[in-house]
Amino acid sequence: MHKLVFRFSFFSVVSAALLLAGCSTTDKTKPEKEIDEPTSIETRTTIDDYSSINQISQEDWQAGLKAFRVSCRSIGKKAIWKEVCAKAVSTPDSEAEDFFRSQFTPWKITKIQLGKQTGTVYSEDESGLMTGYYEPLLKISKEKTSRHKIPILSTPDDLIIVDLASLYPSLKGMRLRGKLQGRKLIPYDDRSHIVQRRDLDKYAIGWSDDPVAVFFLQIQGSGRLETSAGETIRVGYDDQNGHPYKAVGSWLVQKGYLKRHELSMQNIQKWAVENPTRVNELLDQNPSFVFFKERVVTDPSEGPIGAQGLPLTPKASVAVDRKFVPMGTPLIVHASQDNPSLDFTRPVVAQDTGGAIKGPLRFDFFWGFGDEAGKNAGKQKSDVSAWILLPKGAVPEDIR
Repeated sequence: MHKLVFRFSFFSVVSAALLLAGCSTTDKTKPEKEIDEPTSIETRTTIDDYSSINQISQEDWQAGLKAFRVSCRSIGKKAIWKEVCAKAVSTPDSEAEDFFRSQFTPWKITKIQLGKQTGTVYSEDESGLMTGYYEPLLKISKEKTSRHKIPILSTPDDLIIVDLASLYPSLKGMRLRGKLQGRKLIPYDDRSHIVQRRDLDKYAIGWSDDPVAVFFLQIQGSGRLETSAGETIRVGYDDQNGHPYKAVGSWLVQKGYLKRHELSMQNIQKWAVENPTRVNELLDQNPSFVFFKERVVTDPSEGPIGAQGLPLTPKASVAVDRKFVPMGTPLIVHASQDNPSLDFTRPVVAQDTGGAIKGPLRFDFFWGFGDEAGKNAGKQKSDVSAWILLPKGAVPEDIR
């Protein structure tokens, strides 16, 4: 069986980032044997066959083709995708399965951990994690009231973004976010400080009466805001305060309020309703804060805009770590879990990213818009295996 390894080491990037932060990674008290820790994460892809993949429904093949056509608006002029994108546009939905089988070869993804010095393989894993997300609907007021006091904020002018890639190519894709204090650039405010700032009220797109709903809107990255007058405002991710995302569910487990198998969006919301005086304490466990911008939508049936700059397709778009899977790449994913039961195999397209989506086998599955999609997304925490779909004759290096 033909095997091909393509590598993306984070060691140089992490080292540079630590130096920029003024941190030292040197500890002379550590024993020599700890120097070669398994810190480098890489991907191995192995050419495979459709016979090893579970059966996929015609409906799912068609959704995958629809999503791929959307991505072709962006990647269709690239040499590797040009021919298959032209065929995707001309292929009727009824022939979606034949299109994928005839035009693409599946390559199984394996995550490997290597020692940063010797290259020793510490672990190999063909299984990762897939969570779910959706486009929520929030009832809002256009004006701040005694009831509607939680703002959905656009990006404030004092948030400064520094892109160092032009000076430090190894930091490509990494940005510093902060604000000025005199002539000094300092970290931007964390969540707890942002929600206390009244000077940011002028950046509010709308006002909610539910801090937990706004919190989950930030996690989803996009949503619809409905005013009392019946106006619908579409919003999408614009920027972030630069602090790392931390799951609030871990705090609930550590405190004994929920068991790990009980973690879901619905159970977190239920705990918040039952403990209203501790909601801020819960939400402040995550220092990250997301800012939005209004989206002009000409077709209301289209999904929210993902990181590829294109509309997402329900049950066919996924968020990926773009360090490992480039935007627009089609894949097949097999997701499964026991509690609650969930099992599916679907063709999907990499069309989005997310703060918690890190690694070659880490995905977020887009369920669509509304309450039903929210229920499905909130309960998903699946084991996942995945195959990258490459045009016949192509190899993984071709899509980098």
